[in-house]
Amino acid sequence: MELILIFLILSSISLIFFFQALDLYRKRRLPPGPTGLPIIGNILDLGPKPHESLAKLSKKHGPLMTIRLGSITTVVASTPEAARDILQRNDDACSGRVVPDAVTALDNHDAAVLWISPNEEWRTIRKALNTFLTHQHKLDTLRGLREKVVDGMMDFVRECGRKNVGVDIGKLAFAVALNQMSNTCLSQSVTSYESEDFGGFKTAVKTLMEVDGKFNISDIFPVLKPLDPQNIRRQAKAAYDWFDKVTEGFISERLKHRKLKLPRFGDMLDSLLDYSEDNEADFGLKHIKTLLVDLFLAGTETSSNTTEWAMTELLLNPDIFSRVREEVSTIVGEDGKIQEAKLLDLPYLHAVIKETMRLHLSVPLLVPHKTETEAKLDKYILPKNTQILVNAWAIARDPMYWDDPLMFNPRRFLGTELDYKGQHFNFIPFGSGRRMCPGIPLAHRVVSLMVASFVYHFDWKLPHAREEMDMSDIFGLTLLRATPLVATPTPVK
Repeated sequence: MELILIFLILSSISLIFFFQALDLYRKRRLPPGPTGLPIIGNILDLGPKPHESLAKLSKKHGPLMTIRLGSITTVVASTPEAARDILQRNDDACSGRVVPDAVTALDNHDAAVLWISPNEEWRTIRKALNTFLTHQHKLDTLRGLREKVVDGMMDFVRECGRKNVGVDIGKLAFAVALNQMSNTCLSQSVTSYESEDFGGFKTAVKTLMEVDGKFNISDIFPVLKPLDPQNIRRQAKAAYDWFDKVTEGFISERLKHRKLKLPRFGDMLDSLLDYSEDNEADFGLKHIKTLLVDLFLAGTETSSNTTEWAMTELLLNPDIFSRVREEVSTIVGEDGKIQEAKLLDLPYLHAVIKETMRLHLSVPLLVPHKTETEAKLDKYILPKNTQILVNAWAIARDPMYWDDPLMFNPRRFLGTELDYKGQHFNFIPFGSGRRMCPGIPLAHRVVSLMVASFVYHFDWKLPHAREEMDMSDIFGLTLLRATPLVATPTPVK
């Protein structure tokens, strides 16, 4: 009996030493990083603006850095070369997703293109997006709807100018992006510009952008998920349930319309329902509903955010504002209208938008990746299921790759092929590789048309001196202006 007891004790000690040695070995194969505290790891190192804190830490610990967030090991990439290693050279191994606990409140989140692994189901959804939303032919077909929405916005702004009332540009841009998306998908506007909450969309989107980007103790200590100690999943569920009810209503009405064999709308929802009938096994109604939620979330906040920051910089830089207006005036028709198609040929306007995306990234930390298999990055080995963060904000402001990186200077994008389509890793606002944002072509057109319309048709007066402009931001899933941009318009055209 004593021999058995001694054997068990020695075996237990041996196992403890084995697992400690294994853990040490794994750590030696990971990139270096800051020493964390027991249990919580490096949580306190992040602060309220993790993108800035991680950029500072990378200067000390290297372009590939390991941090520990509670029980979760995370590797952070902070240079173009490190990002290329993850998003291009090891795209297959590093293409998984870490699903935040808040996102699990979405019914059928495992059918959401943003969160599922790149499997056959994912490829089917991406194919639908490319065919019915972001393909150039489809974008051209639906541009009349987007222009009509902007015409309505212009009427609203002119009325504000007549009344000498300030316009919250970010809020207005959100309503425009929302109506452009709803017209593209559903052939109808879902809000008016006078509305405070845009029919509930603004509250739902704002809630999800906040909670999905918020530090959640349940994500770093998964054992706490059933408790939801910060009430984050419950807040997310309320917003997701609202979206679920709204989108289900749109789909039900359309199915009734089709059953009665009434004339087709020819919009994206019609196309998705047709696609579902041909691919029912891989693309059902749950995919359509989830995709509509994704589009309303991703297609409104980021576009309106970029538009607000672009207008902020233009109002702070009158010479740049004037040059954009002069360039836009070259393509305006006799009727005074701006055609979206002609905006695609204006290099300075697009340089302004690119520079806005560089200096004011909507998503400073790309949506976290996860290793699907063991991955070799440079001399390091990342075990399967390692979380990966790409600090696109740090890359876009690194003086090693950008001259005067804190200066708003659109000229840096003139006469160069530098673009945001995932091939230039010092500028990846939409990511790169197979997980790159599929909505780039649409976002480009939406933002271009709004900015061109604001600049060409109106002069803008700030309620304070330019030197008093608050340029601080708030970290979340997107990087928002801390103080809304409000300016009073005066029609000029």
